[in-house]
Amino acid sequence: MREFEIVTDSCCDLPISYVNEKKINIVNLTCIFHEKEYIDDFGKSLSFKDFYDGMERGIIPKTSQPSTDAFYTLFTRLINENKDILYLCVSSGLSGTINSANMARQMVLEENKKANIYILDVLTASLGLGLCVVKAIDLKESGKSMEEIINYFEGNKQHLNTYMTVDDLIYVKRGGRISSTAAMFGMVLHIKPILTLNHEGRVIPVLKVRGRKKAIDKIYEIVVERIINPEEQTIFISHGNCLDEAIRLKERIESSINVKDFIISDIGPVVGTYGGSGAIAVFFIGKERQHHIIEQL
Repeated sequence: MREFEIVTDSCCDLPISYVNEKKINIVNLTCIFHEKEYIDDFGKSLSFKDFYDGMERGIIPKTSQPSTDAFYTLFTRLINENKDILYLCVSSGLSGTINSANMARQMVLEENKKANIYILDVLTASLGLGLCVVKAIDLKESGKSMEEIINYFEGNKQHLNTYMTVDDLIYVKRGGRISSTAAMFGMVLHIKPILTLNHEGRVIPVLKVRGRKKAIDKIYEIVVERIINPEEQTIFISHGNCLDEAIRLKERIESSINVKDFIISDIGPVVGTYGGSGAIAVFFIGKERQHHIIEQL
């Protein structure tokens, strides 16, 4: 079996301790914050606290995807080390990052027709992508080939569930998910959306409730109702500067169902730009993704 490397991007939002432990090859996105450009590097260049505190003060961040050169440099190095490459990519429904990766792959193949680079769009982001990376590494460490790992994800990615809520609808509006009018009335009425990623990896609102506590309660109910074989999987919870609520959600879930493990981590600046302070998301393997909006926000 040929040696291969798992590559991902910084939208995976994994704990930096895990990234370092597994020596994961990361391609970094960029956050432009307060007129300064920061590498999205798991809180090293721009701390999570500084980022979210700044957003609460009214700073509006922007993001940019990696350059083709960034992918080309990494792909070339790994190919020169006689390794195949499996790149787990942030959803094409959320970012154009996959386009840079595909262009770099083509450049490498023009120079080396034997290069084996597979770009896998897992149609998720944040710790949903992190879930996929952890699973891919576990499969690799258990002796699975690159082809077997690809087949696993191609067969199961529609069962990667994402459910999240945000504390401020302005970020959902900026991301183009709701109109300015809906955001205004939603904020006045304390409406909190329950969002998911559909079969194309795009954000859609599926439910709306009044009040943050009810929103988090609803996410808990969804997890318990939709999860498959919880005793065999890790549930991933990411948060935008609201660790206490993430921990309480984790404790409530584990009091109701037998879960193998949990990973809780911060939402990084790139994903956090579109969720804001107070965003909280849960990722798990469950029933097939919801494809349609249930309640229009």
